[in-house]
Amino acid sequence: MQEITRKMKLDSYQMAALSLETRNTILSEIAKALTENQEAIFAANAEDMERAERDQISTAVKKRLKFDEHKMQDVLAGIADLIQIADPVGKVLLERELDESLVLKKISCPIGVIGIIFEARPDALVQISTLCIKSGNCAILKGGKETASTNKVLFQTIYQAALNAGAPEGCLRQAEGHSEIDELLACHESVDLLIPRGSNQFVQYIMNNTKIPVMGHADGVCHTYIDESADLKKAVPILIDAKTQYTAACNATETLLIQRDVAGKHLKEIAETLKSAGITLRGNREVLSLIEAEEMGDEEYNTEYLDTILSIRIVKDVDEAIAHINRFGSHHTDAIITENMDNAEKFMNLVDSAGVYMNCSTRFADGYRYGFGAEVGISTGKIHARGPVGLDGLVTYKYKLYGNGQMVGDYASGRKSFHFKDIG
Repeated sequence: MQEITRKMKLDSYQMAALSLETRNTILSEIAKALTENQEAIFAANAEDMERAERDQISTAVKKRLKFDEHKMQDVLAGIADLIQIADPVGKVLLERELDESLVLKKISCPIGVIGIIFEARPDALVQISTLCIKSGNCAILKGGKETASTNKVLFQTIYQAALNAGAPEGCLRQAEGHSEIDELLACHESVDLLIPRGSNQFVQYIMNNTKIPVMGHADGVCHTYIDESADLKKAVPILIDAKTQYTAACNATETLLIQRDVAGKHLKEIAETLKSAGITLRGNREVLSLIEAEEMGDEEYNTEYLDTILSIRIVKDVDEAIAHINRFGSHHTDAIITENMDNAEKFMNLVDSAGVYMNCSTRFADGYRYGFGAEVGISTGKIHARGPVGLDGLVTYKYKLYGNGQMVGDYASGRKSFHFKDIG
């Protein structure tokens, strides 16, 4: 792996220099190749699904594992959108004259070699590889063993199409063996960034065993808070969508917070509607005094279910809801349902999460839905990128200084002086 990543690092300079036209052509050829090879891809996925059944893989994982005609259309639409997005590379982020004939520019550029380690999501392989190509990066892709057959066919299809369209040999690499993860973690001299996608335990392992910068998130404990001024005709459908539209996703709501007066009047009917939608309810003793639900302790509200299970907690007001989220949440995505703009702004300003929403489902936290052309992952950190990581999160910047014989000694001695002037 050390030798592989070293060669990829050299090829990353060629990848970064590809024109936008070439990168978009590569994406078009990938979409064409996926369409032409879709029967082989579906057949490989059927093998993975059969193996998952034999191995008694969880329902949540099997939902992520499935790659059918619907998923194919989604990834093709994502590639089409990606082609239309403006070039993230070469943007002038700052242009400043430091002195006469001494001009500083801050220019966006690719990160270089990115290692993405993800679990049972074949569509993630397509999204990640195409996002990296559009942003001029080279990518090492390591998927989970559950998707081995699907990922192999997908990767071969994408990689060959990329080469045929002008990408350098080291543009993409698939790591297949489990041992290659630890080998990859040791490649800090040639890998610029790691993006892990998976369970909390998995992400923590990556973070604790490498010198390479890591971007990602460990949990998806998302909340929906029903405020005292909420319109319940909006609130209940939003909540059901946030919980059930795709329960295995990290942006699915795991906890309902409800204001105490609203709970006293409406929690019983809300609970019945949730149960009729197939949701199992859990709550502490105050919740159980109003509805039938499974009992949970006050310290269990940091639970990520990835299933049709919902924690419920009653809170005094928006301030208590904010305090609960900041304590028990994972800084992913949290929503308030309210008609009170003051409460909405307080919630959205004080909740310390990558995404804060008003009157809509937490399931909107997605690169494709943000118009990013899908996403390479979601980051709950605050450095470099936050929230759904699309193209902008896959570029960094460099400073270019254009001079005409200037020397620092002249400025240090006072013979010359700076006259900073933004010109861009």
